[in-house]
Amino acid sequence: MEQIFIGVISDTHGEIAAAKRAVELFRQHKVKTVIHCGDIGGAAVVECFAGLDAHFVYGNTDGQSQSIAEAVKQIGGTLHGWHGEIECCGKRIFFLHGHHSVSFENAVHSKKYDLICYGHTHFAAFELHGGTLLLNPGAFSRTASATIAVVKLPEMEAETLTV
Repeated sequence: MEQIFIGVISDTHGEIAAAKRAVELFRQHKVKTVIHCGDIGGAAVVECFAGLDAHFVYGNTDGQSQSIAEAVKQIGGTLHGWHGEIECCGKRIFFLHGHHSVSFENAVHSKKYDLICYGHTHFAAFELHGGTLLLNPGAFSRTASATIAVVKLPEMEAETLTV
């Protein structure tokens, strides 16, 4: 089976220059699919992901921004609302921002997913819960260093990268 690299990012909070650097790092790591776990911070951040298979969810600071929705549509990305699901290399992936703790806990305990991506805490974290990898890529503001994550599929090997 072919190896695929997916990128995971969260809490960009409108930091356009950092988002551009993150996208460049993703490209260097052969990432074609990116999951943004919310707190996007505006349409200009979304535009940085043009040319990638980009999936977005709203975070608590985004509300249900119409400008973000339009920007996602313009780049050919997918806006999943408050949470999303995709399948890649036979792996089921669920993602959300993380501020809806009930949705997060329900996803974890459902045992339906191989990977659950979330943000909100501003701390990069990897944790295995049963057969599910829980991944928080970190953040771009209110943190000591901006981080993203890359996951190699189907192996489910994840690494954090400093932007």
